Amino acid sequence: MTIDTTQPSVYDQAVSLHRQHAGKLEIRSKVKIENRHDLSLAYTPGVARVCEEIAADQDKAFELTIKKNTVAVVSDGSAVLGLGNIGAHAAIPVMEGKAILFKEYANIDAFPICIESQNTIELINIIKNIAPVFGGINLEDIASPRCFEIELALQDLGIPVFHDDQHGTAIVVLAALLNAAKVMGRSLGELTVVINGGGAAGTAIAELLLSCGHDPLLPTPFQDILVCDSKGILYENRPDLESAPDKLRLAMKTNRSGRSGGLSDALRGAHVFLGVSVAGALTQDMIRSMAPDPIILAMANPIPEIMPELAREAGAYIVGTGRSDFPNQVNNVLAFPGVFRGAIDARAKVITKSMKVAASMALAESISPSVDAILPSVLDKSVTYRVAEAVAEAWRVAHPLGNIE
Repeated sequence: MTIDTTQPSVYDQAVSLHRQHAGKLEIRSKVKIENRHDLSLAYTPGVARVCEEIAADQDKAFELTIKKNTVAVVSDGSAVLGLGNIGAHAAIPVMEGKAILFKEYANIDAFPICIESQNTIELINIIKNIAPVFGGINLEDIASPRCFEIELALQDLGIPVFHDDQHGTAIVVLAALLNAAKVMGRSLGELTVVINGGGAAGTAIAELLLSCGHDPLLPTPFQDILVCDSKGILYENRPDLESAPDKLRLAMKTNRSGRSGGLSDALRGAHVFLGVSVAGALTQDMIRSMAPDPIILAMANPIPEIMPELAREAGAYIVGTGRSDFPNQVNNVLAFPGVFRGAIDARAKVITKSMKVAASMALAESISPSVDAILPSVLDKSVTYRVAEAVAEAWRVAHPLGNIE
């Protein structure tokens, strides 16, 4: 194929778009200020009574302010896309993009908060101190293992806090596997899964897949789950894991067969490859060593672990990537807007594992799957509200007394 170099690339067009509009967001007033009476209601003196109402009962902020429908999209710029640690300023375009997806897909008002610090304690304190304005916190592009500690420390805010790179990815991957297994006529219990990438996304995927067999919605566990990082398969006695407690905990929960070695060893006889790693990590020979008709979800961006045509040549039956120019796009936009819409509508204080499983189930059930369509289109915005309803219901079932509990 000949590339037409006379036409601007999507990257050049994106820069032009951002320059033309000076970013992608603006703030608009919900009320008009056209006379003195309008001003007296929206600002002084009338606003004083609104402040008094909230001072007497902080929960009224959900009724009387933007807190009811506003999410902070928070990043320190330490792990942005595949660009790495590019800092807070360079992260702004991505966080703006996330904010407009919240609005377009779930009618949630989101605002980019890019923090010029990569100190864990400082980030936790800053987020806690800005939380009063928001109904939810979406953590984004924060490197592991720091992201785990930050998310855990923020679970007492009384509003949902969700690291999308972890849990949004995991929700969509589980939905994809549910439908891929359905297309192939297999049960989850028949499948050995290999996850390549031991960072935030790989850890969250493993944790959610491990919930199968323990959650009533998914009573059948996978046959086995193995996780690989750049040094090979995680196993309990791997010497270097003594200094990596997050990976050690994951090793103790996975790899029931006790395998060691590299990715090629993990994949021998496996049914599923899940890539959240780097371009080119998966070879055709590795796929040929897997069980017949394997499922390959190569989600590294912008270049996957293996290109789809090469995966199919090597015998893959179902192939997905993170890209929009190939079938079976595995993209977090199928999850995070609906998760937050449901959590906010239910006034959930946290996002539980049951809510994530419910989101995966709703997402999977949003389409009649086929080999080239194991997930709905990322442009199908109706999916958001199916996911939201399932997430809200999962919270309400577990908390029938609402936030009185």
